[in-house]
Parts: sequence; C-alpha cells; structure tokens
Amino acid sequence: MSRPRHPTRWIALAVGLAVAVLVAVLATRAPADLSAVDSPLVGKAAPRTIGTTLAGKRLSLASFRGRFVVLNFFASWCPPCQEEQADLVRFAYEHQGRNGVAVVGVVFDDSATNAAHFLASTGSTWPALPDPGGAIALDWGVRAPPESFLIAPDGVVIAHTYAVTTTLLNQLVARAKAEGL
Repeated sequence: MSRPRHPTRWIALAVGLAVAVLVAVLATRAPADLSAVDSPLVGKAAPRTIGTTLAGKRLSLASFRGRFVVLNFFASWCPPCQEEQADLVRFAYEHQGRNGVAVVGVVFDDSATNAAHFLASTGSTWPALPDPGGAIALDWGVRAPPESFLIAPDGVVIAHTYAVTTTLLNQLVARAKAEGL
C-alpha cells in the first residue's frame, strides 16, 4: 500500500477551501444592523419611570405623552457615552420646542455629581434621573451604557439602540412618523 504523497498539502488545501467558503458566506450575507437592536420592550408600553432629576425637579416619563422621547442611559466614565454626547446635544437642539422630541437621561452606575458635571460640560440641557440602586436600568433591561430607547407619543417603546448618532435618531423618528406613530 502506498502512502499519500504530501499530506500537508492536502490538509492545507482543505483548510484553505473551508476558509474560502466561510469568507464567501460572510461577504454575501446582508450586514447586521447593530444600530437598532432587539429588546423585549419594543412594541410594549414604556416602564413606569419616575424620579427626581439631577436639578432636583420631579420627573415622570408619562408627562411626555404626546411627544417622542429618547431615553438615554449614560455614565460620565463611559467612552462610548462621551463619543455620542455631541450627537445627542445636536439632536436635542434640532428637535427642541414643545412639539419636538424630548431627550431624557438616566445616570447608569455613576455619581450624581460626576453625571451633572459631564452633562454641563457637554452642553446637555435635558433632564437626567440618577439611578443609584439601578432600579430604572433593571426595569428597562439595561446592562451597560450607552443604551437608548425611542418612545412614541403614545408611550410605547418603538426602538432600542446602543450608541446613537444624530443621523440614526433622525432616521428612527422619521420612520416612526412615516408609520403613523
């Protein structure tokens, strides 16, 4: 019986073929949209969210009924939160006013002092709720910042995303309005 010649070549050829097939499958597949992610809350009423803001005022998410709301979980120590903040400020500025889109922050695992300083240093003027025990984050299923939710005027969660951009938020709101929400 003769031994196959050059078994290393056959093994290399088989591995190369497997890698080529994998690359072909991944290259022809539709790209994943990591900007809008699934959440069990999408399509359901927003969790009851009430508290005292960093500025000392009572806030209830329900008081924003009739407006779209971006609920943003953030922390001053979070690099992606720092990166998205300029876009959030721009978005809030573009949508300010009584009928515009409201932005509300929730402090995630951070001190109220650090969070307030962070918001002030970035020009953020929206209300933010401290969440020292993590109860709000738990209600929303948030594991780590940044995470944001878009809430329709009727109080239903319509989108969940991680880091946001002005473009992404504008697209989500435009799509929701086009769907009659």
